[in-house]
Formats: sequence, C-alpha cells, structure tokens
Amino acid sequence: MHIAILTFEGYNELDSLIALGVLNRIKADDWRVTIATPGPKVTSMNGVVIEQMSTLEEACTADAVIIGSGIATREVVEDPAIMSVLRGLDPSRQLIAAQCSGALVLAKLGLLNDIPACTDLTTKPWVIAAGVEVLNQPFYAKDNVATAGGCLASHYLAAWIITRLEGKDAAEGALHYVAPVGEKDEYVERAWRNITPYLPTPTPTPTLV
Repeated sequence: MHIAILTFEGYNELDSLIALGVLNRIKADDWRVTIATPGPKVTSMNGVVIEQMSTLEEACTADAVIIGSGIATREVVEDPAIMSVLRGLDPSRQLIAAQCSGALVLAKLGLLNDIPACTDLTTKPWVIAAGVEVLNQPFYAKDNVATAGGCLASHYLAAWIITRLEGKDAAEGALHYVAPVGEKDEYVERAWRNITPYLPTPTPTPTLV
C-alpha cells in the first residue's frame, strides 16, 4: 500500500507531518507513506525544508492520497502544470482526502461535486466560492473522498485511511499510540465518534439455512 501526502511550497507542517506520523504507525512490509511534492524540496510556512519522497505523478497511482494544506494553496490551484498532473487522481480507485485548504484543490478538480466539505476557517470562503458547501465539523467523508478542517483534525484523515485499508483495530492502535497520556481512551473515543458515521457499512454475512 502506498499513501502519498501531497505537500506544496508554503505547506503547514501540522497538516502533512501529523498525518505522516500517524500513518507510519502501521509497520506492515507493504505499507509505504511518502511526502509527494512538485519538486525536489519544499519549504513550509515556518521555514521547515523537506525533501521529496515521491512525485505528484506517483501520488496519482497511490492507494490513498492526502492533499495537505498551506499558505499558497490558491497559487497551487492556479498552476496549470500542477493541476494537470493532479487530474490523474481518481476516487473510483483511490482513497482521496484533503486537509484544510486541500479541500480547495479537490473543489477545483471537480471531486467535490454534490459532496460537502470540511476545511479551515481561512479557506472556507474560497471553498464556498468554488461552489462547495462547507460543514461546521472536523471531518466528513462520502465513499472514497474525505475532508478535515483544522490542523489538529489531521489524525482523523489518517485514521480513516488506516481503517479503510487495514481495519479498525490497526487505526485504533495508531491513534492510541499518539494520544496524550492520561487521555488515550477519551482521544480514541472522540476520533471514532467523528469517523464512524462515514465508514462503509459492513456487508452482513449470509445466514446459512
């Protein structure tokens, strides 16, 4: 499994790196989490430089993608070179999630048609202007598309992806590990309260007669 976190110039460290940390709690041999960038390096909104682990083209073939947030997302959606590559994202064969202003990227790609979104308060008017309903909640998903609003909601996206790909027990273990000591049960319970309504309904096992 390859999970790519799209990370652009001016990225928000919390959005990309919290998700990276939670997702990497899965230690399966075929589990790979990468920071996907447009070029060899990107610099965060606070000056943190990280190197490319995968390309945007590779992200379009990943099993799951998180579109990270940052201070330059409006510039990203106006960049024809970036957006032409990202048109390869396809929720019919990938899990696609967006953190905060990443929802604007999804909107501009036409992946939020008839799907409401969660985003941060700064990005909210831009997403609304793109024709998308914005919800006053931290997480929402429909089928294979999910969005989260607020930097510290990024673990919801990570847990949603882990649950969809590896199961609830794996996601609960990852959340429990990163949760604050003394608050672990409360932290995990709150995560499930936000995520569970948007998980696929399990198919009942047929009763043999």
